[in-house]
Amino acid sequence: MRENPKSRSQGSSARLDAALTAAVEHRWPVVPGTVLCGGRCSCGDPDCPVPGAHPHDPSLLAATTDARMVRWWWERQSPDAPVLAATGSAVSAVSLPAAAGARALVHLGALRLPLGPVLATPGRYALLVAPYSLDALGEMLAQLPWVPGSLRYHGPGGFLPLPPGGAAGRVRWVLAPRPSVDGGVWLPQVGPLLGELVDATVRLDSGRSAH
Repeated sequence: MRENPKSRSQGSSARLDAALTAAVEHRWPVVPGTVLCGGRCSCGDPDCPVPGAHPHDPSLLAATTDARMVRWWWERQSPDAPVLAATGSAVSAVSLPAAAGARALVHLGALRLPLGPVLATPGRYALLVAPYSLDALGEMLAQLPWVPGSLRYHGPGGFLPLPPGGAAGRVRWVLAPRPSVDGGVWLPQVGPLLGELVDATVRLDSGRSAH
């Protein structure tokens, strides 16, 4: 079945708009991700563990907020590529299984803890937070009684797929980014959220609380 050229054009336009919004308005460095070519990842690795869902050419180190570079990438080089935000310098995240994430959002809302943007990727929720160092994260996790392996951390050297997603699946905003008074996007600190995210994940994994 042939792809509708109009649908492809609309998809490419949506990805360019998303990349420019993230880079210019949100101030998050972005880079194109890989795509699927004949069922294989464009990185060329036949055993790629995350086909169509990671940086390759350009590498993650090339992530930028420069609008001219972003336009060139998505208008000329990689119009079908998903938009990936590099984490660590301007934005970080913690992700957990979707069911645990939905539960955590309800509980965090009841506690009236302010939340930043929340992404839904295939099977997971990612709560975007202010940048954190791996050392600081390690100290916070060390204070918790147990940390489930299904919790993932997107800090320095990591990346996140942004809406609308790509070959690896649709990505959408559960909670959309809100502007900060200083420009960019308001992001909460990870510390006040971490214990609740761990608890929600533990309840999903084992049916009991970590506390």
